Amino acid sequence: MAKSKQTATSANGGAFILKLVLYVVLGSLWLKLNSNNMSTSFPLPLGLVVGLAFASHEHFQIDRKIEYAVLIVAALIGLMAPYGLFLSF
Repeated sequence: MAKSKQTATSANGGAFILKLVLYVVLGSLWLKLNSNNMSTSFPLPLGLVVGLAFASHEHFQIDRKIEYAVLIVAALIGLMAPYGLFLSF
């Protein structure tokens, strides 16, 4: 019986890490719109919106507060990092 409890615990731990990685990747995605007329870009938190929708409607919730915190921190890091989706018009 002890082995079955360890297996279930390690499976939950793996799912938790996988979900955190998913939320970090989703939260860090931004859509930055660049206009040819203006030198500034307008960032939209596309990944944050998708991640919040996924976290709020998820069937197997681990801890919603942790998921939201990871998404917000990843979004702030993603805003400062030079990667994301860039559209120029």
